[in-house]
Amino acid sequence: MIVHDGIDALDLSALIRAGDSVVCGQGVAEPVALTRALIGQRGKIGPIDVFIGPTYGDTFGPSHGDFIAFKSYCGTARNALLHAARILDPIPAHYSDLGRLFARGVLRCEVALMTLGPPDEHGRFNLGLVNDYIVDAARKARVVIAEVSDRWPWVHGAELPADIHPHVIVRSSREPVQMPRVEPGRASEEERVIASRVASLIPDGATLELGIGTLPDLVLDALRDHRDLGIHSGVLGDGVARLMELGIVNNARKPMFRGTSVAGLLMGSRRLLDFAHRNEAVLLAGPKLTHDIGMLRALRNFFAINGAIEIDLSGQVNAESVHGRYIGAVGGQVDFVRGANGCAEGRSIMLLQSTARNGTASRIVPRLADATVTTARSDVDVVVTEHGVAELRGKSLRERAAALAAIAHPDFREQLMRTGRDGAALQAA
Repeated sequence: MIVHDGIDALDLSALIRAGDSVVCGQGVAEPVALTRALIGQRGKIGPIDVFIGPTYGDTFGPSHGDFIAFKSYCGTARNALLHAARILDPIPAHYSDLGRLFARGVLRCEVALMTLGPPDEHGRFNLGLVNDYIVDAARKARVVIAEVSDRWPWVHGAELPADIHPHVIVRSSREPVQMPRVEPGRASEEERVIASRVASLIPDGATLELGIGTLPDLVLDALRDHRDLGIHSGVLGDGVARLMELGIVNNARKPMFRGTSVAGLLMGSRRLLDFAHRNEAVLLAGPKLTHDIGMLRALRNFFAINGAIEIDLSGQVNAESVHGRYIGAVGGQVDFVRGANGCAEGRSIMLLQSTARNGTASRIVPRLADATVTTARSDVDVVVTEHGVAELRGKSLRERAAALAAIAHPDFREQLMRTGRDGAALQAA
């Protein structure tokens, strides 16, 4: 193991070869010191492939396509800029499959770049913010390079596996990229109404999956009168930490991991990271546990809450692209939807505002943009907008169209209802 006390002495061209596939820690766990060095030295290294998750910093940009071909499972956050510049090639894969794809060599990894926290009293490094596909990628890598930051939290479940040994370490005191929650007062009235409708569908004792952003945070705020909620999710943010502190999320009724919130990533403010640090009520687990359909079904009253870019009148969900722009992901949506649908008392809830582009476009549509189907209509259970709740399970095509048109924005409702009465149009959807 080679240890550097700063990034300046690190010559990546001695470690990364032209033609290599480099896999970077994703999102808030991006090893920024290393990725910036990668960008700065890319000309010296030569052409490479770089696999990224969502990017929230400014490390990667459209001008970097001269030597780097980017791949990702998502087009979210700043990845959308890379896709618009035609240097990001999206991989439409389920999040639960990414680790297996790296393990089998379908997705290559010659070099893994990750961020770790300092070793604990047993000499174990900690991934701190993530427990994800970077582990499987690192097992296949020729070289593992780690930025070790003393500002990283130590989180149960995120211990670096004993069979992964970083070849090069760069020490730093860099703060993680932070994503503070959106305060409810900054949300629109439509968003608050959606959150209230979703909360009304969730019973006490339910175990929840939800993402990060304005609507998920508002749903959490709307759950303050609930009791004994649990968390089994891809992501854990500030909103969940706040409900845990209030005792509303206590995981008391979960059949497994009782008393513990389970997630794969931490995404939030410094307050969240300090809350999760050595907190036995928080467990970071890999996708084989967080996204496993059998595990989700065993939770019994699992409620999956996911967003959509648009939904057609038959119930098909597009959560990936619009008009040629890849701005979303397959992600874990289908895993969580199917897990919730398989629970005896579970539900899958899709939420979206009824319009886009300042009210000029309906997000409930006769046909999906780009013909992109993320979640099949046969999997969709409940859809919520600010105008109501549409129950789709077991409904015919015409019944679905009527239910969805009824929760569309009034400006588009009549036309959608006319389309919905045309059975041939729905059959072709």
